[in-house]
This record gives sequence, C-alpha cells and structure tokens, in this order.
Amino acid sequence: MKVLVSVFNNLVTDQRVEKVCQTLSENGYQIELIGNNWGGLPELERNYPFSRIILKSKILRFAYVEYQRRLYNELLKKADKKTILLSNDLDTLLPNYLISKKLNIPLVFDSHEIFTEMPAINGRFTQKIWRSLERSMVPKLKYMMTASESYADWFHKTYDIERPFAVQNFPRKTENPQKYEESNSKKIILYQGVINPSRGLDKMIPAMKDIENAEFWIAGDGPRKQEYAELTKTLGLEDKVKFLGKLVPDELRTITQKADLGLSIEENNGLSYYFSMPNKISDYIQCRVPVVVSDFPEMRKVVDNFGAGEKIHDYSELADKVNLVLQNGKHFYEDSLNKAATELCWEKEEPKILSLFQKIQF
Repeated sequence: MKVLVSVFNNLVTDQRVEKVCQTLSENGYQIELIGNNWGGLPELERNYPFSRIILKSKILRFAYVEYQRRLYNELLKKADKKTILLSNDLDTLLPNYLISKKLNIPLVFDSHEIFTEMPAINGRFTQKIWRSLERSMVPKLKYMMTASESYADWFHKTYDIERPFAVQNFPRKTENPQKYEESNSKKIILYQGVINPSRGLDKMIPAMKDIENAEFWIAGDGPRKQEYAELTKTLGLEDKVKFLGKLVPDELRTITQKADLGLSIEENNGLSYYFSMPNKISDYIQCRVPVVVSDFPEMRKVVDNFGAGEKIHDYSELADKVNLVLQNGKHFYEDSLNKAATELCWEKEEPKILSLFQKIQF
C-alpha cells in the first residue's frame, strides 16, 4: 500500500516524521515523503523516495499559502485509488483533505501539536484563520493520531471526536551511553531546541548568576537568539552561557551525552506548550541525563513516575532545582533514567501506528 506523507519543513530535523516513515516502510508500506525548502535544502538520505517543493515565498504566511496550492497539485499527480494520505500538522491538512475527498481515498492526520494554541499565533488574526480551518475539518476526520496523551484528550473533548491515537515522539531505545566515572570540570546544563519565546531561556540565563561551577549550553537557533545573546552580554555571563548553534542530530546526540542536566522549562503561554511532551525530554532521558522540567501534565510524568529529575512550579525555584540535580550528579539518577528510557522509547509507540493503519478501510 502506498502512503504519501506530507509536512511543512525541509525534512532534515523532523525526527517524528522520519521515524513514522521508517516504521511504516519496515512494515510493508510504500512510502513517499513530500516536504519543502523552508529552512534550506541540506543533503538528505532516506531509504524511501522523498521530494521537496521549492517555495518562492520568503515570508512565512505567504509560504503557507503557496505550499497549500503546490502540495495539492503534487498530491493530485502522485495519488491513486490505492494511496493513503498522511498529513502532518494543520499546515498540510487542507490539500490532503481535498484530495482525499476528490479521489475517495483515506486520510490520516498526525497533529504534532495543538497548532491553534501555539504561543506564536496566540491573540493574532492568523489564529482565527487556523482555528476556522481546524474546526471545519478535524470533526470530519476518521483516522487521527497526535503527539501526547493530553493532546489526544483535548481533541476528543474540543471536537467531540473519537479519541485520537496518542503516539508520543520518543527516540529509539539505546543502551546507557554514560561513563559516570568521567566528570566534567564544569557542570553542563543543556537546552536543545528552537530559540523561541516561552521556552524559559530568558529566565535561565539570569539564573546562572546563582549557579556555580557550571555552564549553560544552548543548542539550537531561532528568532530570539540575538536577543538572548545580548541579554547574556548585558549580564556579564558570556563565560557561563554558550550558544552552540543549530546541530545535526548526530552532533546533538554527542553533546547531549556530555550534559549533566537537561532543561525543558516552557512557559504556560498556550495549551500546545502546556499539554506537550517536548522531544528534548525523551532525548535527554535516552542519553541518561537527568532533567529539570516545567510542572505541566505530560512533562511532570518523568519526575513523578520515574524520578528522573526535578520539576518547577515557577521560575523562582529554577536555580535551586538546577543546583539540586547538579549536586546529586548523574549517577544518582541512573536507575531512574534506565527505567524511563525503557518505557519512553519509539519501540513502545510503533505498535500504535501500525494498529491505526491496520484499521484503515478503502
């Protein structure tokens, strides 16, 4: 069975889409992946066909509109009566939905987040447009999965639909890569991900004044990078806060393994963040790095269920909780991290995807 998978990005760093495609490919589905050149065209190797639509738009809102039209034409050209469409996130749903209806073929929708509740669009006119699109199509979908249990509950309650499959974006299980006898001369606190608003970075940088013998490494890029670099300079913390830039997955994994603590301290500026289980948390855990996380429904589970670090109720606790984890040391959390790594892995999520696809009827 052919599956046409579409997503709005350049395919390189979207590990969820890569893992879903790999799982389906390994289980007999013929995968073809469609992305675009937003963010550039780095080299890419996959063991299934892929293509990237070249967008001319340089402004994101125009790029969204252009991609809808061009993706529709691409799907129409490539789909046939034996095709399953797999749409990733709301920014690919409309063309997939229209082609699904036109050709009377099944559509699976994978919502990586609650797109309409993202901080970047909260309170803006574009939020109304995306909400209208979501409201008009989601209740009509027959097959849907999403990236956290809380997201699944939200979609179920908000649109009175059958609860979507919750397929969490965990990495593949790895053996413990740590050598605990080796210790960093200065403790390493790591944030990995996009440098966006509402990620708590503007709170963590000043908190470094109260954390001794440690460096804060920020691995990633994004619209607030320059602002946070200037904040670091203003506070005189250049020797304690390091901006590593955007790293490819293999480089990032090597950096993560060196860390003594991983941060995921998002602010509650939208339900998408509040109900999220950020990828970086499970990446830290697979590298056996303890965490400090926001006390949100999904994030707190790694602390409450496994004891893999500490949680903060508000940012006034941040320096104290970070200091506590650093003082305990990685070895202190080894058993908890090993248990968490066994459960929070892609191998536990794959059966859910296959179960959903086995339900599909033509």
